[in-house]
Amino acid sequence: MDIPSSLAIVSLAALVHASFQLSVSVLTLLSGHVIGAKRSQAKLFKLTTGFLLGAGVMTILLLASFALLSIDLFGINAPQIVWAGACGLLVGVAISIWLFYYRHQKGTVLWVPNGVTEYLNKRTKSTRLSVEAFGLGLTSVIGEILLIIAPILIAALVLAQLPPVWQLTGIVIYTFISLLSLIIIWVLVGSGHSLGAIQKWRESNKYFLQFAAGAGLIVLAFFVYATEILGSLIGFK
Repeated sequence: MDIPSSLAIVSLAALVHASFQLSVSVLTLLSGHVIGAKRSQAKLFKLTTGFLLGAGVMTILLLASFALLSIDLFGINAPQIVWAGACGLLVGVAISIWLFYYRHQKGTVLWVPNGVTEYLNKRTKSTRLSVEAFGLGLTSVIGEILLIIAPILIAALVLAQLPPVWQLTGIVIYTFISLLSLIIIWVLVGSGHSLGAIQKWRESNKYFLQFAAGAGLIVLAFFVYATEILGSLIGFK
């Protein structure tokens, strides 16, 4: 696979990652607690920035770890059975998102284990320092690992094929794109936009985001299958 195609797959995987909503929900919840406690705008900026950095660091760690594991296990070219399994995982996660991602009630409550939800709620209420917000950002990414593992795995397998400088470039691209939804919330909240309006937009568009996430995973699965498996069989890889 050539470098432009590889980076296109990495970008699409990151865009799907960005459509997942757990970290966004935790960030808006954290912002709501800070605003409700009538803390300063500077305090809000510090905490939300710490959260954003934490989510970014955990994303980098996960992606780099999966890429390193792929290289250790398979070298720079993973077997076709691994690619086929990864494509199957993408489709499975897509179907799960379409069926179960949001709970059938008002708001944007996700199908996340109750223990995780309770833990994150307690953490957001007790967060006072930037380092705590950083840790909350780390945890929010881990909390959705069962979903984000699919796009991260695909991106890691692709990055393992690239030269080192392009691997670093791919990690930067993936991290930035995957954080786009958080960055948008961070900018809107930091610039004084109403948190209620942001949450209302999320609630009004939650089913579109749910469909888009699943559809993105399906498109990614077919594209990877066509380039890595079919392309190899007919000699165009």
